[in-house]
Amino acid sequence: MAAKQQKNQPRLAFAAEGRGEAPKAAGEGTEAARAGCGAESPASPEGLMEEVCQRDNLVKALKRVRANQGSPGIDGMRVEELAGYLKEHWPRLREQLLQGTYQPQPVKRVKIPKPGGGERPLGIPTVLDRFIQQTVMQVLQSSWDRTFSEHSYGFRPGRSAHQAVAQAQAYIAQGYGYVVDIDLEKFFDRVNHDILLGLAAKRVKDQRALQLLRAFLNAGVMENGLVSPSAEGTPQGGPLSPLLSNLMLDVLDKELERRGHRFVRYADDGNIYVRSVRAGERVMAGVRRFLEKKLKPKVNRAKSAVGRPGERKFLGFTFTFNREPKRRLAPQSLKRFKLRIRELTRAGRHLSPAQLVHRLSLYLTGWRGYFGFCETPSVLDQLDAWLRRRLRMVFWRQWRRGRTRFVELRHRGVNHDLAAKTAGSAHGPWRLSRSPALCFALPNAYLISLGLPRLAPGR
Repeated sequence: MAAKQQKNQPRLAFAAEGRGEAPKAAGEGTEAARAGCGAESPASPEGLMEEVCQRDNLVKALKRVRANQGSPGIDGMRVEELAGYLKEHWPRLREQLLQGTYQPQPVKRVKIPKPGGGERPLGIPTVLDRFIQQTVMQVLQSSWDRTFSEHSYGFRPGRSAHQAVAQAQAYIAQGYGYVVDIDLEKFFDRVNHDILLGLAAKRVKDQRALQLLRAFLNAGVMENGLVSPSAEGTPQGGPLSPLLSNLMLDVLDKELERRGHRFVRYADDGNIYVRSVRAGERVMAGVRRFLEKKLKPKVNRAKSAVGRPGERKFLGFTFTFNREPKRRLAPQSLKRFKLRIRELTRAGRHLSPAQLVHRLSLYLTGWRGYFGFCETPSVLDQLDAWLRRRLRMVFWRQWRRGRTRFVELRHRGVNHDLAAKTAGSAHGPWRLSRSPALCFALPNAYLISLGLPRLAPGR
């Protein structure tokens, strides 16, 4: 067992050389180093890059990058090759980092479909750059996170989207029945570098670290073989982008706190809760002016609005209008779920029932882990029923010919006359998917025996 672990996690040449490079005794390390530099100050110490290069920090970053996997960048290096590369080249890379001369490579631009339609640009750094970003992010986050607002929940240790949704629900229950929903158009792609680096300079004294942050921001983007400069934005896809976005929007958080607003923010998705439409319109105008003057993002006026929480979605949820509001699935989330199930079943139409259900279960388990947080189980019951009907339709199509369908129905216990009538029916697969013959031949218990997860709790 030990030999297997050593094979999967090779020993790396992260030498314990230089200032603060390795702990001198048990219990000493990055946390002890930070404590010695003054835990109460949000500013980073002069030796931040030495802290980045400490062995414990490097090992932690390598594990994280390997766990996240991800596609290769422009150099084609895969995650599996990173450990070997570091073992050979780490002394040179360490020297570049400590001298402030490390130059990241351009990110690879890919586009992924957005849930609501259209495409979202994603920047994929090289595996090595992801590792370097991770090492820097870990050190900066440990220093910065405790200074961020309590109303910020995105990409922070110990915080989650569920906590953000629950806090929004609490504000509504307190009587703040209107929401100011401000949409920042392409926020990650339009972050102003000068403003962002100015904010970082207030917290980081090590000029090498600031130079490295600027180098990552200005690394450029490769698309269709051509490299374009990146004059703005923090490309989504690298470990540093979420932390830098929180640094930028913390300015907004602090201003909202100063004004006494009740709000919740998760990355660039944030809502402010007020008691009336008139108050909401005042808040909308004031916050929009502040954003456009201070941080320079573009507010999407078409998507920003003041409305009831039940009419605006937040992190995939909306809320009922009851005196005690309940969390429910946003219509867009339901539509997205059905679209994804259709895609998976269409792509898996040639698989066996067990293989198809296994493919679905990977998606369903993750979906249930997040959206199972809703408080409207009847909706989940309906989705369970729709999902089972969809599977019966797919299996019916797999049987294809009338003779095959008749044999399958008879094999599964359907009587001769009903099997013959159903197999020869002119009705389409979707209508027949809820016929007595198919419900008897492919009962709920059979689908569950294949490993189909249930979305509704306690059933």
